[in-house]
Amino acid sequence: MESSKWLAAVASIWIQCSSGASYAFGIYSPVLKSTQFYDQSTLDTVSVFKDIGANAGILSGLLYTAVAAKPRSGRGRFSFLHGGPWIVHLAGAIQCFAGYFFMWLAVTGTIKRPPVTVMSLFMFIAAHAQTFLNTANVVAAVQNFPDHSGTIVGIMKGFLGLSGAILIQVYQTIFNNNPSSLILMLALLPTIVTLMLMFLVTVHETPSRNEEKYLQGFLLVSLVIAAYLLFLWILENVFVFPEWAKIITLLVLFALLCSPISVVVKAQSVDLERLPPSVTSSTSLLIDEPEWESSDKLAVENIMDYDEVPTDTVQRKASSILQPDEQKNLWQAMCTIDFWLLFVAMICGMGSGLATINNISQIGESLGYTTLARSTLVSLWSIWNFLGRLGAGYVSDIFLLRRGWPRPLFMVFTLAAMTGGHVIIASGFPGNLYVGSLLVGVCYGSQWSLMPTISKEIFGVVHMGTIFNTIAIASPVGSYVLSVRVIGYIYDKEASGEGNSCFGTHCFMLSYFILASVSLFGVVVALALFYRTRRFYSRVLMLC
Repeated sequence: MESSKWLAAVASIWIQCSSGASYAFGIYSPVLKSTQFYDQSTLDTVSVFKDIGANAGILSGLLYTAVAAKPRSGRGRFSFLHGGPWIVHLAGAIQCFAGYFFMWLAVTGTIKRPPVTVMSLFMFIAAHAQTFLNTANVVAAVQNFPDHSGTIVGIMKGFLGLSGAILIQVYQTIFNNNPSSLILMLALLPTIVTLMLMFLVTVHETPSRNEEKYLQGFLLVSLVIAAYLLFLWILENVFVFPEWAKIITLLVLFALLCSPISVVVKAQSVDLERLPPSVTSSTSLLIDEPEWESSDKLAVENIMDYDEVPTDTVQRKASSILQPDEQKNLWQAMCTIDFWLLFVAMICGMGSGLATINNISQIGESLGYTTLARSTLVSLWSIWNFLGRLGAGYVSDIFLLRRGWPRPLFMVFTLAAMTGGHVIIASGFPGNLYVGSLLVGVCYGSQWSLMPTISKEIFGVVHMGTIFNTIAIASPVGSYVLSVRVIGYIYDKEASGEGNSCFGTHCFMLSYFILASVSLFGVVVALALFYRTRRFYSRVLMLC
């Protein structure tokens, strides 16, 4: 099959499906705790390094900018060897294998039990691999589909959100609930998948017809996979599957994961180059028609005269003019108010969302939820998180390109809804945790699609990987402050005199009213970002 942006997208999707190993920590953490003789506090310390490693992706962004930010062309069929996203993938694969393999050696007793600092280093390296794989996939996809950056970021982030559930399904079928084997699987599976597919992830500057139609095909596949996983979770909570049934369900999952290749076949079967000469690329649109930004609706009507590709042409033009006046590097971005507004908004949004999932089981226990119910809440969270990642990118693209709504406005909406979710959790009424976690989970996932896309639009695509990975540090920073210094502190204070546990809504009510206040402050910050960038986004209004 000929190399293309569509094949690159599918290869990135498959790598994303295998790279969310950090989401499986809850499965193997008990064996890590028991074999290394950790108490809960020590295990939490190791977990903190997991969160830092999975979110501190500055190095991956710098590497991508150095080797892959500017597409190589004109060097023949082996031009990818001169640089490209594969170098970032390779760095991630090496870290993934090294971190989890040494962790597996320690857990199985093959090597002497390492000090906590060394184990924390293993955990950091293993989780840090995720940032390299994610950066290479997301930024390459944005470069390939600049006209639908929100949608493609949502697709990539959505599959990453599903990857934890996919990996756990593979583990439960093949390794029969042996946690130490899971660690070895996490060392091998993502590494092998990445090494097999990394050369397919390349950047293609050629425009395509009907991009939105085929990207919707990827969206549909991801929704089907999410629905299938949810269906399996429900069945597994009701029935005990025999081995043959587990194998069949896993084979069906693999078949669904292979289905995006059908989108590639259909997309490549269309003549992607049959575009009018004046709209052959986003670059030529800017060069050949410099008068666009000062023109009136007549310019749009002239483009719309082309009967073959009117929608794609207008969207390509919208994407072209939604570029910053200057491609900023990390330091230049950090010297702007917009960067810090986005960073603070993510502390409020990502931080409070991550704090919720980190404590959702403890909250459920306080409310008297059964072990099965708490496990179901965690599983459902991954679905809500996935829907938020997928939906925010796609919906914001539609409203931006067709109605001219600035993307930061959707950050305002989602943070406001997250505030309501925190209030619902704090209320303590029956079923509050299900409803509240749904709202918080969807809105938390939304930030992971909106933030990278807004970063690209405000600061440019050249240093996008470095900038959005730097902003992503807001997630563990906010989570630490809100989880440890707010939820943990208030819970321990309420539990004093009652042993180590606390039961009732008073254990977390004040905490979640504080989290609601934090999210509300995020709304104010996002509104400020919207106000500051409204003129920039208004460039697309003439197309709507």
